Amino acid sequence: MINGIILASKSQIRSELLLKAGLEFTVVDAAIDEEEVKFSYVNEGYSARDLADILADMKAKKLSCKYVDKLVIGCDQIMEYNGQILSKANNPTDMVNQLKVLRNKSHTLYSACVVYFANRAEWRFIGSATITMRNLSDEYISKHVYDNWDEVKHCVGGYQIENSGISFLSKINGDYFSILGLPIIQLIDHLVNRGVLKH
Repeated sequence: MINGIILASKSQIRSELLLKAGLEFTVVDAAIDEEEVKFSYVNEGYSARDLADILADMKAKKLSCKYVDKLVIGCDQIMEYNGQILSKANNPTDMVNQLKVLRNKSHTLYSACVVYFANRAEWRFIGSATITMRNLSDEYISKHVYDNWDEVKHCVGGYQIENSGISFLSKINGDYFSILGLPIIQLIDHLVNRGVLKH
């Protein structure tokens, strides 16, 4: 049974945020080959911010074609460090190496959200946060990754700010919820204005 709202994301934290906001929805995987899309658009010179918006749009649009009478929420998050777009690590070793590069430096997360209805984009927003990491030891990074691999392997940064990953960070400049992968405050504003959520 598909509810009136579809979340085009398998992200557990996104689902949790929407549930806490009082939203009833169904999760449906848009099944987009994100790595192929990233490769194509990065080669064309698109920015991390644009890429987050493009991927969120593609997910929402794909499902809106299939579920024309549903409100579809598409989301994506892209990490940028030193002008480069970083992807999710394939294994613990890759994640350890990536975190070693990021330590004691800043990186930016862009979280895009696009809402479709009847195969038409009706709203979009891109939030961002720049994060500075502590100067973590090799031992601390390795222990974190191997102890928490099942939880953090889906995280583009390799840490969960809502869990033990908060200890990685020395400074946040921007939207906290964009670190979690969903600019929920702005999305709720749209849903309230649309009459989906009653306040």
